[in-house]
Amino acid sequence: MIILQLLSLDYLIIFIISIVLIIGAYQFYFWCQRQFIRPRKGLHTFIDSWFGYHSIWVWIYSGLYYPVIILTTLTITDMRHFVYTAFSYFILLAVQIAFFLFFPVESPIQWRKLVSNNNLSDRFLNLVLKFDADSNCFPSMHVSVAMLTALHIMNNKPEIGLWVMLFPVLIALSSLYTKRHYFLDIIPGALLGWGVFEIYRIIYF
Repeated sequence: MIILQLLSLDYLIIFIISIVLIIGAYQFYFWCQRQFIRPRKGLHTFIDSWFGYHSIWVWIYSGLYYPVIILTTLTITDMRHFVYTAFSYFILLAVQIAFFLFFPVESPIQWRKLVSNNNLSDRFLNLVLKFDADSNCFPSMHVSVAMLTALHIMNNKPEIGLWVMLFPVLIALSSLYTKRHYFLDIIPGALLGWGVFEIYRIIYF
């Protein structure tokens, strides 16, 4: 079934558009990293010390994250469905940008110094850090996007069930273990993803 979908012209077009939209959307994310409308702050709590640095989680943080988002296109039923789904991600991006600009949060510089070049995971994480600055922490965009993605998949393919919710859980854990986010970034990110999905349900159905 999946192979037949991939061979479909409609799904090929949706797949290509999705990749272009993701690349384009991240330009706004990177733009926010260069803005200093307000002083950046930290949200460190004692809970963050419960999560040590483990670079192997980068394979979830970036290695699993993007493929699952792209594979969501295989659960799309038609072009109208795709447009409204894509629009939900635009809503999410707009809210994230507002937070990044008016409530800027950055992770401690000490966390970045934990990354070495001793193994493949560290080298992959270093590659990620070349593009991703220490700002744009709150709420976690990784978690909000993962939550929105999981809800779309569960809504489009109910037979998958609650298993798909492991995706945002794993992304949340990877955000903490790679020291890319504070614990206080995680739950607001998940709630934001859920809230945007509820808006999507109202405007689509």
